This record gives sequence, structure tokens and C-alpha cells, in this order.
Amino acid sequence: MSNQLPQQLAHWYPRRDDHQWVLGTIYKTEGPSYRSPGAMMLFNDLGEQFGLLSGGCLESDIQIKAAQVMVSGMSKTLCYDASDEDDMSFLLGIGCGGTVYILLQLISAENNYLGLPSVFDALQDRQSGFLLQKISEQPEPAETDFIAEGTGQSAPYTELLHNQRAMLVSERGHSWLVTRVSPSFHLLVVGGGVDARPLISIASTLGWETTLCDPRPANGRREHFMNATRILRCHPNALGEETLFDHFDAAVVMTHNLELDAAAISVLQSSSIGYLALLGPIVRRNQVIEMANLSINQLTVPLSGPAGLRLGGELPEEIALSIIAECQAVATGSDAAFISASL
Repeated sequence: MSNQLPQQLAHWYPRRDDHQWVLGTIYKTEGPSYRSPGAMMLFNDLGEQFGLLSGGCLESDIQIKAAQVMVSGMSKTLCYDASDEDDMSFLLGIGCGGTVYILLQLISAENNYLGLPSVFDALQDRQSGFLLQKISEQPEPAETDFIAEGTGQSAPYTELLHNQRAMLVSERGHSWLVTRVSPSFHLLVVGGGVDARPLISIASTLGWETTLCDPRPANGRREHFMNATRILRCHPNALGEETLFDHFDAAVVMTHNLELDAAAISVLQSSSIGYLALLGPIVRRNQVIEMANLSINQLTVPLSGPAGLRLGGELPEEIALSIIAECQAVATGSDAAFISASL
């Protein structure tokens, strides 16, 4: 899939000078909308599209407007009002009922590619940052800036976007959209058995980076895990020596081996992951924790065991969906409740 910004840029970067490109960004919404401010999408002169700014209903019309930007070289703002019977979005039949404001910017060597090469390099190095895009109702050349997180310049934006992804701010006499850009979510799966295959597959579909670890020759074979970003052959207790160790955002331990599971749970206690899951029932979880010479109260990284949400499944694909759903909920701070129950 190419809906995540790192994947979009990976498609664009090698071909940046081969075609004309336009970056589309949602900079404001009113009422319900499919995507939120900060969502980005790439268009080129071949008609290719990478990403989504709606549920798929606006993209064809946005492509037409993007072609106009390629000709004029000037940025353009669009407004789609699904509540207005005379508006294009209403005629296109979108059902969200809200209003979406979109900025289209030409990407070219003359405007330093909107700073996207710096964004691409930062994301490749797993570094976050802030993309600033000037919003103007008048056609004018695109203006952007990229600030890597951790620098002195980034401090105000880190504080500003503490609990959100993007925000309109007033700076230098103009309105700017500030969007936090972050590397792909990185999932570690310890155990390369048959039931790990759908877990890696679903995570890959979501655009997550995936690392599989299994020291056993019969497990974790590449032909069964073509979607895995990488496969490690080290023993789980050696994971702390890997350069990627500090880059993991979540981990699922599922080796079906008590000793290997215990080693993984133990070493991951010194990691910075926000989600740690262990496959198996509570009795087995307690055995693994005991073998790791730990106790529930000693865990510095909370353990989800049994792993996953209660979705009623029992097949590997259903269990994988349950685990990925729980991981997503923890990563986004969601309560994983029925959406309709909160209305």
C-alpha cells in the first residue's frame, strides 16, 4: 500500500525528475471527513496517485485540478463542501457531510522539491520532523520548510502539536500548516511460525515496517514472509545488540517455545516499545514470566497476554487481526470500543 507518507515518498523520490508532480494536502476540515488535516497525497502527469485525501470519491477531480497546477506552476486551494447541493463534492456523492480544504503544490527542482528530499532522508533515518506549508487563497509559487525534530527550531512545534498531528498557525504574516511527519510504525515479531504470516501481512498492508526474529532454520523463511522488511536470525536474548533495537514501536512474541518467549520478554523490558504482546493463555503467560525471572509487578513494559482484542476468532488470520487491532488501539491511545456506542 502507498497511503502512508514514507511509502508515497519512496514511490516519488527515484522518479522525481522523470515526471511532473503535485503534492495535495488537507489543511482544514469542518464537520465529518474521511481524512484529517495533515493528510497528504501525490499526483503525477501520468495520472498516477499515491495516497488518499478522501474515501476515493474526490481523487479524480483533484487529479484534474493537479494537472492545472502542473501547467500554471502556482499553488491552488480547493474546497469540497458535501453539505452544499451545488458543490462538486455533493454532486460527486460523497457521504461524509463535511467540508474539506485542500492545498495543491507543484513539486519541482526550482522550489527545492518542497523540501521533500529532506523529509524522505529524515524518515529513512527514522527521524521525525515538521513540514511547514504556506497557505494562500491566491495563486502563487509554493513555499515550504522542513524542520527536523530535536533541533532548537523544532521546540515550539513539538509543544504546539503535543496531542495532534497538524495545525494551522500564523507566522511571518501568513497562514501555515504545520504537520508532524514520522517514520513508519515499526513492529517486531518474535517467532516465525505459520501463525506469524498473516500478522506480518496485515502489518505490511497498513504500511508498517516489520522485523521478524527467529533463530530456528525451519522458521521465518523468506519465501513465507515476503512482506517482512527484514528477518533477523539472532537469538531473542541478543536483540538488544541490534542497531534497530531502539527503533521498535511494538513487539509481538509468538515463538511457541517457552525459553525463547521468556528471553524475548526479558530483553524487551529495556526497550522503548509502547506495546508488548505474548501469544497464549494466562497460564502460559505466567510460566513465561517466571522463566524470565520476572513478575507482573516488575515489568517495565506492560505485557498484553493473552494478546489481542476479543473478536471471537480462532484461525491465524483472525487472531492476527485481533492482535493488530489491539496494537493499533494502544499506539493511537484509543479505547478500542464500538464507535456507535459513543454516539
